[in-house]
Amino acid sequence: MSIVQSIVYGIVQGIAEFLPISSTAHLVLIPWFFGWKDPGIVFDVALHLGTAIAVILFFIKDWIILIRAGFTKPKSDNGKLFWFIVIATIPGGLAGVFLDKYMENLRNPLLIGIVLIAFGIILYLADKISKNEIELKNIGFLRSFIIGISQVFAVIPGISRSGVTMSAGRFSGIKREGIAKFTFLLSTPIILGDGLYHAKNLKNVPIDKAPFVIAILTSAIIGALSIKFLLNYLKKRGFGLFVIYRFALGVFVIVLYFIRLYK
Repeated sequence: MSIVQSIVYGIVQGIAEFLPISSTAHLVLIPWFFGWKDPGIVFDVALHLGTAIAVILFFIKDWIILIRAGFTKPKSDNGKLFWFIVIATIPGGLAGVFLDKYMENLRNPLLIGIVLIAFGIILYLADKISKNEIELKNIGFLRSFIIGISQVFAVIPGISRSGVTMSAGRFSGIKREGIAKFTFLLSTPIILGDGLYHAKNLKNVPIDKAPFVIAILTSAIIGALSIKFLLNYLKKRGFGLFVIYRFALGVFVIVLYFIRLYK
């Protein structure tokens, strides 16, 4: 793995992990586009640790308040929000552990292109028909659980963890900025857990330290910028930009797939 490749992967992971465009899909498509070798488990861990660092540092003050309130004032708004995040984390965590090994067969560019387009439609509809009424503090147990269950679908490349949780939240009537923040807070234990879960496989795997560290730092920096961008963007705008991007990328991938197939 060259330094340039590690930087590219870090930038893509930092952007795609938090925007509703699917980081998994992009990390599959990059080596397919450029003919690069699959980065493997080492870089998967590095990239996830980088984005975990980004979301932890970005929301460190929020997490301190939430954790403290969760255990000392569980009936307060922040206390309840902490436990809503815990509830929503469970389904996504279990899906990652038990379904991860079955997802290798789905890392196909043609399928990814189709899923990018199909879920783009869902993302558009979720934002379009939402009543946009519910504040984050009023998310409630049922909505939290539904959002948590929706993460199960995020194991499919092209769906997007942030995209599916935001869609579930918007279908439930939660305001854009509120569901975006809830999604990012929810991603903290999920991304960190995913990185640590796969880290167990690094025991006998040689690690090239320079690209590994650069990938972590790049994904962390770009990830923090992506979070800030999306929170500000959704204050005034919807998901239209991301829907257009998903459609454009999906069509491009499908066309390129058949060009290469019959070349």
